[in-house]
Amino acid sequence: MDEYPTLLAVAHGTRDPAGAATVRALLDRVRALRPWLRVAEAYAEIAAPSLEDALRGIDGPVVAVPLLLARGYHALIDIPGRAERLHPGLVTSRPLGPDGMLADAMIDRMTAALAGGEPPRRTDAVVLGAAGSSDPAGVADVRAAARILARRLRRPVPYGFVAADGPVLAEMVEERRREGADRVLAASYLLAPGLFHHRIEAAGADVASLPIGAHDAVAQLVLDRFDEARLRLGDAVPVA
Repeated sequence: MDEYPTLLAVAHGTRDPAGAATVRALLDRVRALRPWLRVAEAYAEIAAPSLEDALRGIDGPVVAVPLLLARGYHALIDIPGRAERLHPGLVTSRPLGPDGMLADAMIDRMTAALAGGEPPRRTDAVVLGAAGSSDPAGVADVRAAARILARRLRRPVPYGFVAADGPVLAEMVEERRREGADRVLAASYLLAPGLFHHRIEAAGADVASLPIGAHDAVAQLVLDRFDEARLRLGDAVPVA
């Protein structure tokens, strides 16, 4: 293959303008890490440009990278299916999470949310707050993300959902408080602001970190997923 592929980053989409702004800031960091790479923005629903509109503006090979933190309908079925129908030969990477880079970014966000910019105390309890999923694979990915964060923090990290069946974030927060935690911190396992993050903020934690957002570790992770999937195109161009 002579032409290097375009990285098409596909986020979920939200009506909150801050969500799209966060995605664009993240993609600016991706471009800064690899300036010669063509990077395009798209959304699976709600926001513009849609996946279809973005693909119509791209010639040549494409690698779609779902800006999603777990497997589920959008990552496994919706995005790959729609993209392949419009652009035969396109390949779709696996979602961003779970991954240690996301855990590192969450710790940075928690540290920034705490007074004085200090890391969580040993007497603090941490709960990972996620949107949730009806797909067992998505639930397994959130569980894995909580385990990775627990290893980084060297303490138990349960998880709770704000938009799906399963452990309820507000109940997990209250349980940690009953167990005697000085403070309960909700680590937002979301990429960008929107309705789900508002629900995390309202779940009763003493502190809720901001979404992972435009973080250098996440930008590198986007490129890692692109590189993994690019190999399936048979592209022999070396990676910078």
